[in-house]
Amino acid sequence: MAVNENGGLRERKKVATRKALREAALRLALEHGPDNVRVDDIAEAAGVSPRTYNNYFSSREQAIVAAINAERALRITAALRARPEDEPLARAVVEAVVEQYTSEPAGDALTLITSTPRLCAEFTEAVSAIRQPLASAIADRIGGDDVLAPAVLAAAISAAVRVAIEHWIRPAGDAPKGLLVVVGERPLAGLLREALAHVEPALQAADPRHP
Repeated sequence: MAVNENGGLRERKKVATRKALREAALRLALEHGPDNVRVDDIAEAAGVSPRTYNNYFSSREQAIVAAINAERALRITAALRARPEDEPLARAVVEAVVEQYTSEPAGDALTLITSTPRLCAEFTEAVSAIRQPLASAIADRIGGDDVLAPAVLAAAISAAVRVAIEHWIRPAGDAPKGLLVVVGERPLAGLLREALAHVEPALQAADPRHP
């Protein structure tokens, strides 16, 4: 029992440390600009050593984006599990993903992301985190013993979301001087729905509720 309790305590401490680091990274980036924030600054603000920081994040951009994306994968999974049981899988997935990706970032957080290509790239790369939890939620909805189908579907959904985000946030090109990244004129929700529409036939084929 003591071993389990100690293990649980260590895990809670790790979660708390990660949360403190990502929140410190975002706060400092908003206050001083991401290029003016050092890993040492983030570690000090979170009350840990730079070495400890490196156990959690490989760059300041990763920590900043982690704060903006905090628990997004789990929220998408929870949203999918909360959809009506008799709802078609394709509709449930699209609505869960669009809901969670259009609720944030906004305001200062969005401005921060669009301030540097490195943050933009990290934000896009972070989409991959939705794959594993999404596969688990899909498996629960479709049932059966096939472990490959949910994983493939989740990978396709992740890829579609990434493509939509890449079209939404892109290099500025001939945009006004000083603007490194721009947000497209089309709303993210519309881009997500269009991209996910290409995955819907596969979701329908795997859905036992689909005629």
